[in-house]
Amino acid sequence: MLSIRDTGDGLIFKVLLQPRSSRNQIVGLKADALKIKLTAPPVDGKANKALLDFLAKKLGVSKSQLQIIAGHTSRKKQIEVQGIKKEALLSLLNI
Repeated sequence: MLSIRDTGDGLIFKVLLQPRSSRNQIVGLKADALKIKLTAPPVDGKANKALLDFLAKKLGVSKSQLQIIAGHTSRKKQIEVQGIKKEALLSLLNI
């Protein structure tokens, strides 16, 4: 089950990122994190930027509503998204 924390005005959830994949996609759940594959390399923050772009499109929110709050240099990250409810997040991510 995806670990989701409510912050009052948004949510925090875990992501396991796999950079340099053949395509951008949500693979599913790995333990309590959402596993995402991206084509971007993990160099100079390109994978982090691609992750935020990908999630913004998937969730239908602006990039300014998303931020990485932990794991900037790790494959395991914590993402904060503002202005969305838990049910909407799960529905939009199809998990």
